[in-house]
Amino acid sequence: MVGALAASLGVSERAAERRLDREAAQQSRLDRLRTAGVRTDGAFFDKDGSLVVNAADARSARRIADAGLTTREAERGEAALDRIKAALDRAAADRAPGGVTSWETDLASDTVTVRVNDRRAPAARAFLKRAGSFGDAVRVVTDAAPAEAQQTVYPGSRMTFGNGPGYCSVGFGARDSAGRPHLVTAGHCVDSLPVLLHNGSRFAQATHSRFRLGANSVDMGVARLDAGSSIATAVGTWGSAGNIAVRGGNRAAVGASVCKSGATTRWTCGTVQGYNVTVTYKDRNGGPDTVVTGLGRSSVCTEGGDSGGAYISGNQAQGMTSGGPVNQRCTGAVNSPGSSYFQPLDDTLSYYGLRLDTN
Repeated sequence: MVGALAASLGVSERAAERRLDREAAQQSRLDRLRTAGVRTDGAFFDKDGSLVVNAADARSARRIADAGLTTREAERGEAALDRIKAALDRAAADRAPGGVTSWETDLASDTVTVRVNDRRAPAARAFLKRAGSFGDAVRVVTDAAPAEAQQTVYPGSRMTFGNGPGYCSVGFGARDSAGRPHLVTAGHCVDSLPVLLHNGSRFAQATHSRFRLGANSVDMGVARLDAGSSIATAVGTWGSAGNIAVRGGNRAAVGASVCKSGATTRWTCGTVQGYNVTVTYKDRNGGPDTVVTGLGRSSVCTEGGDSGGAYISGNQAQGMTSGGPVNQRCTGAVNSPGSSYFQPLDDTLSYYGLRLDTN
């Protein structure tokens, strides 16, 4: 923490230590005052590193000053600002105010600060009209950029689709020649090119799949990550073995140990049993069979929903779950008896011109 703080502030580590010590000492004095019943109405550190405390009354102001802290009698204070902020929250409850990036209580300026990226948007105009009813208690800043949800999604975690039910598992992160981030996954998970969701929030848009039901297919696909989202460079193991760093994507030899992370059976392990495998997949809904070529075969147990999940051998990424025997049931143990097919990662990266993101 000291090193990171020193680098971001452009000071020595000793200066960063002194700053942290000073902040902790001032915070401790404020905590003791509050425990002793001194009435405060919010506090903040100013640019010089001094803790400024809003005093609720003159007697409290004297006790705050006697404790060596900077005191201020604010026109509004934290409680009043919180009430204004709550009113603006209610104004946005039924319709997100497009064009407004954020709104927050700002103790230093003693206002509620509204950050706007497009004043012309109809919803923004309506929201700013409501904000204007509070007079100078609301400050509007117009230099903000639109915000977006940011997610780091671990290989092996559950992903759902914006166009319907069902789920698959997350594969590996990779980048194209321009450095743009992508997710590589099983093609049958993204053959309809859906929006991809993690924990209900969008993180990617599928762009390509080589899987075609009823045809001679290859089970590889790609999604483009949304700005601000990323795929972690470590495979999640659902609490079984910590997170496994991805150091590379060298293909393991037949007989090598391999484990996979998936949303249904979670962390299961076995060995690589073969490559260049062609499989006939039956359609659960009675449709035509699909022949899939270029797969790897393993003794790793998988079930529906594990598709797309990450296979790793040591620290080397191997591929994504493609399929397995009909009605296979895994026992829940890491070494559950079973078998599965996986789409080799190196073939997928080569076909789409991507390079693996490594830890």
